[in-house]
Amino acid sequence: MSQSIVLSRRALIGTGVSLVAARAIGAVPTSAQELGPFYPVIRPLEQDADLTRVKNGKGVASGQVIDVFGRVTDAAGRPVPQARLDIWQANALGRYDHPGDARDVPLDPNFQGSAIIVADADGNYRFRTIKPGAYPIPGDRVRPPHIHVDVTGRKERLTTQMYFAGDPLNEKDFIFAVANPKSSVLAKSVGAVTPEPGAVGWQWDIVLAVG
Repeated sequence: MSQSIVLSRRALIGTGVSLVAARAIGAVPTSAQELGPFYPVIRPLEQDADLTRVKNGKGVASGQVIDVFGRVTDAAGRPVPQARLDIWQANALGRYDHPGDARDVPLDPNFQGSAIIVADADGNYRFRTIKPGAYPIPGDRVRPPHIHVDVTGRKERLTTQMYFAGDPLNEKDFIFAVANPKSSVLAKSVGAVTPEPGAVGWQWDIVLAVG
């Protein structure tokens, strides 16, 4: 069990707020998900909100450019100001920039791969990246496209993963299968949110049980 899940449960118990109570007021906490084996070991010098470009790079990262945005709130619907979001993901071919990912799949020199961003005073966050590729794992299984996010609020820390609604690989994934509820880790496609041709928006609101 990851430390972040333990912290979240301790915070939940400490305030007397239960998942049942949270559901009763209409805000379902985002489900915890495992950290995974590819948490960044060496980060690029840049950790800004645009993962599609790197300093002194020669172009834009390969793949479908997406804009991910949403709001971090607590179970009562109150914003969590300055929530810290630690983000990491695979590139468009499903390869992580991590020494543990030794598959014969190329890295993308124009892809940042990870970022640390801070939500604004109203809990709003936004970042630009590419839609990560699916990749095989032992047991003849395939992990669906997903983005790892470690969220630190005022009283709680949550490690989770964001999935893309409608992807057929979601329901076959053993990690997505344990999300409760599954809807809490699904981003929704909202079409273009910027004038840039080809960029697609995905909205994902994050709910911390205690903020």
